[in-house]
Amino acid sequence: DQPSTSVRYGYMRYVAEFTHMPDMKFTRSAKLIIQTRRGIEIGEQVMLTCNGCDAAVDHQLKSQWIEVNGEASYSFDGGRILREATAADLAEYARIQSFAKERVIFCQRLAEQMDLPIRVVECETIFGGERIIFYFTAESRVDFRAVVKELAREYRTRIELRQVGARDEARLLADFETCGQEVCCKTFLKTLKPITMKMAKMQKATLDPSKVSGRCGRLKCCLRYEHETYEELDTKLPKLGARILTPHGEGGVVARQVLTQLVQIRAGDGSVYTVPEEFIGVSPEEAAERIRETPQTTSQSSEEQPEPVEERAQQHRRGRGRSRRSSNRRSDSSRDTGQVDEQGRSQPPNENKEKRRPRSRRRRPRRRSGGEDSQQSG
Repeated sequence: DQPSTSVRYGYMRYVAEFTHMPDMKFTRSAKLIIQTRRGIEIGEQVMLTCNGCDAAVDHQLKSQWIEVNGEASYSFDGGRILREATAADLAEYARIQSFAKERVIFCQRLAEQMDLPIRVVECETIFGGERIIFYFTAESRVDFRAVVKELAREYRTRIELRQVGARDEARLLADFETCGQEVCCKTFLKTLKPITMKMAKMQKATLDPSKVSGRCGRLKCCLRYEHETYEELDTKLPKLGARILTPHGEGGVVARQVLTQLVQIRAGDGSVYTVPEEFIGVSPEEAAERIRETPQTTSQSSEEQPEPVEERAQQHRRGRGRSRRSSNRRSDSSRDTGQVDEQGRSQPPNENKEKRRPRSRRRRPRRRSGGEDSQQSG
């Protein structure tokens, strides 16, 4: 068997497996000249798919990719690799594609002359010149055989008109989405499955069409990525309006949070409670039993339990205050008993020493202004 590698090619960014000669050498992500069903084209080698590489993706992972994205996302018989593209090949390919805008305008003018309600989106010219492909959008099916004849007469090659939808148009023209990344349909998403507003509602996304719509004007494809997980979690919760038993008694479900697995119930007295999924269907007696058993199995002994942070901070402040007061007492006592004789022995404090009395302040008489006293003093 000949070795093979994956190559991405075409405006629609098809991915397929191409065989090559065992002695052929090319670099990673190199531009390659390939032979496909459409003709000779220029493609790009996909990394981690080289034959014999330790990091190469194996056949099983490729099969899983096809299973998730659809059979049209990957083909095992794309064709064969002729050689690696040279600088001259890339320059010629750029020259060919420079006529794309002019050809789109010409095709659109022909459609308007024939009163065909189509809008030409893009033009792709195969590198070998075997065919020219025009992509267009329309509200319904259109008979464009007359346009094909005129285009074939003008360009003297095989012409193909292909109708695409809004999502395929975004794949051809769009660049970046509101998330800051390139649009998924242009990078890796090959099978564009339908998206419904039900998915946005289940994920509690905003229902503003301008915020949940992509560059194509349709709902964003990323709403489907987590839809299977939301569907699985949704089956674990009761429906709105259902009567359920909870530790707070029996009540009706008024709100649900699928991702966090929480429900809100309204009890008979009008109170609203939030109940996690594991306590749905649990009676108050059983819930109380669980609460009593939980400390015995999970809590530590009183000696091992860590003190609360607030309590430790208060004890630390009290300890600092006690240490400061005790140090003050030690310094006072050292001043009283710090007498040393000539031989270096400490002397006992003088008990007969008179205690120093605090000085009393004389209060000056208050000077009154005005009146008889002021006149006499004058």
